[in-house]
Amino acid sequence: MKSTLSALAGLVALAAFAAAPASAQEKEIVVYNAQHKSLAEEWAEAFTKETGIKVTLRNGGDSEFSNQIVAEGAASPADVFLTENSPAMTLVEQAGLFAPVDPETLALVPAEYQPSSGKWVGIAARSTVFAYDKTKLTADQLPKSLLDLADASWKGRWGASPSGADFQAIVSALLQMKGEEATAAWLKAMKENFKPFKGNGTVMKAVNTGEIEGGVIYHYYWFGDQAKTGENSKNVELHYFKNEDPGAFVSVSGGGVLASSKHPEEAQAFLKWIAGKGGQAVLRDGTSFEYAVSKGEAANSKLVPLADLQAPKVDPVTLNSKKVTDLMTAAGLL
Repeated sequence: MKSTLSALAGLVALAAFAAAPASAQEKEIVVYNAQHKSLAEEWAEAFTKETGIKVTLRNGGDSEFSNQIVAEGAASPADVFLTENSPAMTLVEQAGLFAPVDPETLALVPAEYQPSSGKWVGIAARSTVFAYDKTKLTADQLPKSLLDLADASWKGRWGASPSGADFQAIVSALLQMKGEEATAAWLKAMKENFKPFKGNGTVMKAVNTGEIEGGVIYHYYWFGDQAKTGENSKNVELHYFKNEDPGAFVSVSGGGVLASSKHPEEAQAFLKWIAGKGGQAVLRDGTSFEYAVSKGEAANSKLVPLADLQAPKVDPVTLNSKKVTDLMTAAGLL
């Protein structure tokens, strides 16, 4: 009898042990993160502290992860995909690999910061700017439009990082707004006029040292450097094109839940948290200097308000990353 009771107790313990990992596993998600590592870590740690759901981050780039997810298909171990720029989200969406975002999450974010499809949602944003050497250029000498940089008068005077997803997102907006012929012509002129660099931060440094007079980057590189020592931006000011110009494009950072996620409830909860008060407060109070995008949530007070940027209205789902890379390759930029 004693041995029978011991055996039963052992079976109960074994059953409880077997159930525990499954329960724990339900409270853990894997995130393919192409956002800035430090920002994603802040999000993950705060979310886990609040919900108890563990977040494992795998860090990489927009294009790297979007192509990896397409290659992995339904076998992807990822539950959530976060990006810096939206064309990578569109690639995954077009492959049919996203689950619809919960309506409550979509309701948190204005329509202009999410695709019309509802397959992913905006979680942050960044503004295109022309960073210029304030010791060499005055306001009346700045380009009125991004398109002005195609003029021969700018030859050798400006730079960009064409190989990065950041700049390619800007070109994708140009393509959507002006069409293929105009974009191809602008890229051809860009090849003749600009100086190439690796990374937006390097472009800003080149402006700061006087190597070039200006460069097309995203706004937060300047704000981030100013918040530290300012050594790479002391001679630099930002010019906002505004007027719904292609150079006023606001790139949306996206988040989506993969249809193959083994933990869809937890994945949707994480996405909702980032798009909600918790995640947006990290943007407002932290040092990423990216824009908060959710309704009623304020961005960092040092930033020019989103509403004042006069950004063009671009449906992120229309941004075509493959066509952009094809056009940039044809122009000799990649």
